[in-house]
Amino acid sequence: MTATSPAAPVSDIDVFSPEVLADPYPAYRSLRDAGPVVQLSAHPAWAITRYADVRAALADWQSFSSASAVALDDMMNANLRGTVLASDPPEHDVLRNVLSQQLAPRALAKLRGEISERADALVAEAVARESFDAVTELCERLPVDVVADLIGLPAEGRGVLLPGADAVFAGFGPMGPGFAERMPTLLGYFEYMQSFDSRDKLVPDSWGAAIWDAVDDGRIAAESAVPLMTAFLSAGMDTTVHGMSAYVRFLAEDPELWAALKADPHLLAGGFEEALRLESPVQGFFRLTTRDVDVDGVLIPADTRVLLSFGSANRDERHYPDPDRFDIRRNPVDHLAFGYATHGCAGQGLARIEAQALIGALLRRVDRIELSGAPVQHENTIARGLEHLPVSVVPAS
Repeated sequence: MTATSPAAPVSDIDVFSPEVLADPYPAYRSLRDAGPVVQLSAHPAWAITRYADVRAALADWQSFSSASAVALDDMMNANLRGTVLASDPPEHDVLRNVLSQQLAPRALAKLRGEISERADALVAEAVARESFDAVTELCERLPVDVVADLIGLPAEGRGVLLPGADAVFAGFGPMGPGFAERMPTLLGYFEYMQSFDSRDKLVPDSWGAAIWDAVDDGRIAAESAVPLMTAFLSAGMDTTVHGMSAYVRFLAEDPELWAALKADPHLLAGGFEEALRLESPVQGFFRLTTRDVDVDGVLIPADTRVLLSFGSANRDERHYPDPDRFDIRRNPVDHLAFGYATHGCAGQGLARIEAQALIGALLRRVDRIELSGAPVQHENTIARGLEHLPVSVVPAS
């Protein structure tokens, strides 16, 4: 790289401030407009915010390493080191392959019927009341129970799972007051998961048991078993909860969207992808450059912490026409809400099955849905979603 390379612009936008977190999209647009790479003066990091550049960085794990800087804080990175999210190939591939058979499309397809029955029962119970909180009574309940059952956890004690996963995601951002408040929750979550330090505490033939099979076979170390279970649990709950909640919100806010989906249920799957694009449940993760990297002519020096902003990339007008509008016919299957390439979400197939089951049940059982109160945004530096979504429905005749 020559000395004539343009310097990256510097921005004083704090992407983790409460004001930006409440509505990050104007800030993201400003960062995209500033340049392909922006130095963040509020934090020791640079940011990549345009779609093509974020996607390219995700595909280039050799230059953008996850092994030592997937979070902003060094202490959090030290605690995450060696996990599936905070590792690079070949270690990453070994960990991810432990559940590759269970997460394969053919294996997941066998779960579709049972998940659909669970979703339908939840929806029937809620719809009978005609007014309910779509987050706490629907979107939070299905993924937590499904993933916990698949891992093989006992029914008692699961109340720590969702708050614990939320605390994990908060730890990827700055260590501010919000994270300090979550620390007891995080420690309780880790203590709960550490109690499953042997296969006899898990349901036989479960995903958790398969992880301990990998220990017995010598594929992974024993100390990797609990962190691997924790990683699959954390990734399989919050992201799905937030993605489904966003989808229900879009449908409840716009009667024309609901009518279009009722008229053509085949749009359901693509609508979920559009909800994920517009409201990415994970707004971004960090990487550490292993060498000098040229991004559209701007040089990022080696050993630089870089935020890959999924939330911004998915609304990049350079890639998506009219990016701030929910278009149920867009079907943006190339969105980056589940990451991409090496660190593409291993459980995204399961998330899609759960979402299609839940929204499909609503379509069958509800003629009309609308907001009955103001949605309440959930506060988290990395995970974006809703705390509450009050809705009222007219049951299908």
